[in-house]
Amino acid sequence: MASNPIQFQPGMSLPDFIRYFGVEAHCADALARARWPDGFACPACAATAHCVVNRGTKAPYQCNACHRQTSLTAGTLFGNTKLPLTRWFLAIYLISQAKTGLAALELKRHIGVSYPTAWLMHPKIMRAMADSNDQERLAGPVQIDDAYLGGEINGAKAGRGSPNKVPFVAAVAVNEQGHPIHLKLSPVATFSREAIAQWAKANLSPGSVVTSDGLACFAGVTDAGCIHAPFVVGQLKPRDLPQFKWVNTIVGNLKTTLSGAYHAFKFRKYAARYLGAFAYRFNHRFNLVDGPQTARRNRERRRPRRSG
Repeated sequence: MASNPIQFQPGMSLPDFIRYFGVEAHCADALARARWPDGFACPACAATAHCVVNRGTKAPYQCNACHRQTSLTAGTLFGNTKLPLTRWFLAIYLISQAKTGLAALELKRHIGVSYPTAWLMHPKIMRAMADSNDQERLAGPVQIDDAYLGGEINGAKAGRGSPNKVPFVAAVAVNEQGHPIHLKLSPVATFSREAIAQWAKANLSPGSVVTSDGLACFAGVTDAGCIHAPFVVGQLKPRDLPQFKWVNTIVGNLKTTLSGAYHAFKFRKYAARYLGAFAYRFNHRFNLVDGPQTARRNRERRRPRRSG
């Protein structure tokens, strides 16, 4: 039986990570390249000539033209942190690479910080992962479904109207071969046509063909210039619905991940973070190898050439 090339692709191992980001200077270099890919530019006057005041990886950059000082970490995920960048980079690596998620308590043990510190780092990193998903829209054939976080409360309203349930849209774009490409998991206030129309305008490319189970609210995707292709499910089992194979599989994996890694959290307050982090891992599963190669290329660029 042939192995799945996506599942068995090489990635950044822990020894690779320590090699490329186990030193504070290497982390600072990677952060500078990510923040200023074309070189430093003063946020006040856009001048590029600068100097570094004093020494150290967090020493401010000073513009030679207007003399404004800019910290490398200001305005980033690491702003005002007292922790070394190596701890932050390790936390990002562990949270982003853990297929089943990583709880704050486990993060505390791995990176050697207090639980309150890990608890503050954990949502910041997940929020950044979720934000990165918002920059790209789904396009092409899209499978969409309604889903919920949380269960029913005894004595309260059951079904979709349960006060303990947080509704979210699960949508996955597939390619011509029917393989999943990109995922969106977005909390919504309610499953109404207006809410879905607003979601579609922000998350779908016009012209996308959206297949749903016929829930009336999903007709709202047409307001975003998409084509709605409803398929009434009725009493059919998931295995008999190839039209929704991937969205059903992903929602099942999501619920297994959340219940296994976190057990429970405040769904209504933190749903966007946990859903976004799961979607980030799914959407970046194709390029696990880029990490060490990119770090290696950056390191080679910094290496001075020998004369003669």
